[in-house]
Parts: sequence; C-alpha cells; structure tokens
Amino acid sequence: VQLQASGGGLVQAGGSLRLSCAANENIFAFDMAWYRQAPGKQRELVAELAHGGRTVYYADSVKGRFTISSDNAGNTLYLQLSSLKLEDTAVYYCNADGNFGVWGQGTQVTVSS
Repeated sequence: VQLQASGGGLVQAGGSLRLSCAANENIFAFDMAWYRQAPGKQRELVAELAHGGRTVYYADSVKGRFTISSDNAGNTLYLQLSSLKLEDTAVYYCNADGNFGVWGQGTQVTVSS
C-alpha cells in the first residue's frame, strides 16, 4: 500500500483541522493509524483504526478532541483535529500495520496562540 497524507497547516489554539491519508489499496485490509512527532520528542501513536474499522484507539492526550475515521469505500483515512492545543504541534504521519509497516509522508500541523 502507498499512503499520501495531506491537510496540515497553521491554526490557532482552539481551532480545527482535518487530515487526510489517501491509499492506493483498501485500508480496511490494514490496521491504520495516525502518529505524530513533535520537535525533540519521540514519535507517538495518536489514534488507530483496526480490525476492518471495528476497533478504535485514542491516546489519552487527544481523547475527546480527535476523531479517526475512513470513507465508506476504504480509500481514505481521516483524522479530525478539534480544540487544538499548542502541544498538538507536530508532524503527523499516517501508517498501515505498525512500526514495520508502511508510512506516508508527514504533514505539518502548527498550532499558534
């Protein structure tokens, strides 16, 4: 699978963004996830959509603010970011099947005060 992420940008604290990850294969065949990496920090798992979309996981830091989803056709993975905080600033990556799987290129999210 090949993944193409988009949708990052500059947004004020409290604002919203939607990230997209377009795939060239049906994403329901994979465990899909969004990770992020802030400057000077390790990459962290933000949200996961697994088992054909039946299992959803969120990191505690984003629970209630971010929503992971997909289109019905299984072509695109989304991450809706709401109530953004300064600490959400990072490069966001979409991923299929974990650390040893497939990574899309990152998309920068910058939250300003």
